[in-house]
Amino acid sequence: MNRIDRLQAIITILQSKRVVKAEELAKRFDISLRTVYRDMRALEEGGVPIGAEAGVGYFITEGYHLPPVMFTHEEARAMLLAGKFVEKLSDEPTQKHFHNALTKVRAVIDQEKKDELEGLENKILINPFQEHKRSELSDLRLEPIKQALTNNLVLQLEYASRKGEETKGRVVEPLGICYYYSSWHLIAYCRLRKDYRDFRLDRIKELKILRERFSRARHPSLKEYMDRMISETELVPVTIAMDPEIARYIQDSKYSMGLLSETRRNDKVEMTFATYSYCYFARWLLMVGDVEIISPQELKEEIKRVVLQLSNKYLP
Repeated sequence: MNRIDRLQAIITILQSKRVVKAEELAKRFDISLRTVYRDMRALEEGGVPIGAEAGVGYFITEGYHLPPVMFTHEEARAMLLAGKFVEKLSDEPTQKHFHNALTKVRAVIDQEKKDELEGLENKILINPFQEHKRSELSDLRLEPIKQALTNNLVLQLEYASRKGEETKGRVVEPLGICYYYSSWHLIAYCRLRKDYRDFRLDRIKELKILRERFSRARHPSLKEYMDRMISETELVPVTIAMDPEIARYIQDSKYSMGLLSETRRNDKVEMTFATYSYCYFARWLLMVGDVEIISPQELKEEIKRVVLQLSNKYLP
């Protein structure tokens, strides 16, 4: 990126945030702090009213605004791709808001890029083999949750811990939302349990934003909480072996099951995993099929237990 393009990009970033640290700009553009300082002086000399606060960062004086910049072909395509993920993984209100935003993007790009996006629109699909039921994605209440997160407001939930189970009232202080295992989750401090809890959004039957604000400083950030949960989860090693032909069919699922290493030994593929549950891992192995368990013995016993349970149920 040449300097003119970088200066324009810096102005765009300054307009997108209240305060921007010099370190953030240096990392974003892969430049030194000294170069950041020179760029800021150049913008000031060019008439851009930039303020700075020691130890905090740079900001543009309120009231100053440049008209929107034109999107590049790459940026427009990235927005289209992001929209495909929003369409697939979020609820209908969020999809509508993003669609409106994307329409505004299309309105400011030139005709060549518009034609390109229209041609690309039907050539991108996200996970076409796993269709969610529309009822499950109709309203995950992402909008009110985001509002509560933005303003540090307490939420009142009616939550079913399992499908079909009677709902229970919860009053929570939300930390954030995250997406894993094909579901959206709300991480929050539950006042009933007096501890942090993980709530699946599709199990929230009712949600209400209360007027009460809570102190965000009392809680860890979402990343801090998730990092702590991962570090506290006790993982145990598992080593298995299988024919290369069978290994071909688990190229995707093996990573989600905690693959650590994979080695070819003679005519077998040996894999080592880290798992938190022998029961969960055993049931996955039964779906894989003809697999040799090298270690540990506890996993072998779990396989025997599950197979015996199935045989008692289905065999005379």
